[in-house]
Amino acid sequence: MNYRTVGKTGIKVSPLCFGTMTFGSAADAETSKAMFNSCRELGINFFDTANVYNGGKSEEILGGLIADCRDELVLTTKVCLPTGSDVNARGLSRRHIMLSVEESLQRLGTDRIEFYFVHHFDSDTAMEETLRALDDLQQQGKILYPAVSNWAAWQIAKAQGISSKEGLARFEMIQPMYNLVKRQAEVEILPMAEAEQIGVISYSPLGGGLLSGKYSAGEKSSGGRLVEQEMYSRRYGEELYFDIAQRFTEYANSKGMHPATLAVAWVMSHPGITAPIIGARNLDQLKPSLDALELVMTPELRDEITALSVTPPPATDRSEEIK
Repeated sequence: MNYRTVGKTGIKVSPLCFGTMTFGSAADAETSKAMFNSCRELGINFFDTANVYNGGKSEEILGGLIADCRDELVLTTKVCLPTGSDVNARGLSRRHIMLSVEESLQRLGTDRIEFYFVHHFDSDTAMEETLRALDDLQQQGKILYPAVSNWAAWQIAKAQGISSKEGLARFEMIQPMYNLVKRQAEVEILPMAEAEQIGVISYSPLGGGLLSGKYSAGEKSSGGRLVEQEMYSRRYGEELYFDIAQRFTEYANSKGMHPATLAVAWVMSHPGITAPIIGARNLDQLKPSLDALELVMTPELRDEITALSVTPPPATDRSEEIK
């Protein structure tokens, strides 16, 4: 296993991070354990969860699985989304952050969280308020580093500026969406992360299953999240995405490779990505993603795959000047 360093932190993580969003829902406790063990057997030491995944069940199941190997692992969890019906049980206020971290620590059965993500942007709370709360948690040792998910590059850059000016702990990890059909992160987020030496664990490398080989252009009735969950059908429902997926699947088949393996390896090969987050409902679904660890992604292979998609325009939209 060729471990990668997270930004400037010195922490070494596996080039794949296992996401536990299915723990406690699509994956019961026994299946969750089997997938966890499969990851550990390959040397994966990096696990991602969130306080809202399945009402906290994901954290609880993961907490039970890590009990005898906690110090060998790097954990992330998140705060922001609603955890109850109370009007204050959401967002990035100091109040919600302080309550939520204690609940996550208890469910995970640990005394600290390596990377604590703000899950979404909260326009109702001042950035300074959120950043100071995270800094306090770092000072208390309950989190090692603040992290951020689903923020725009300008929001992250503003936060980093505030942290620098006020002497607060800065975001050391970013979690954006990134896959062959959703490449917006290439425009500003990934270049910013590389320039500022911030770790990146991207989610949805299979595009909600779109790049797993089970869908083709015009065919949206194969089951799975794209059909069963409105969020994914809205996120990946454009016909262009299905066209790209079909070209990609045909390309993978021509190379004798599983599309999921190739999709994960393509994300993993981006120089700005520390580790893609992979997930699964069962061992059979997990295996192709794990196989990406063995795939050698040459520059030529990456270029051929990239050409199957649509490259987003640069931030300045002055592509005619790019050589």
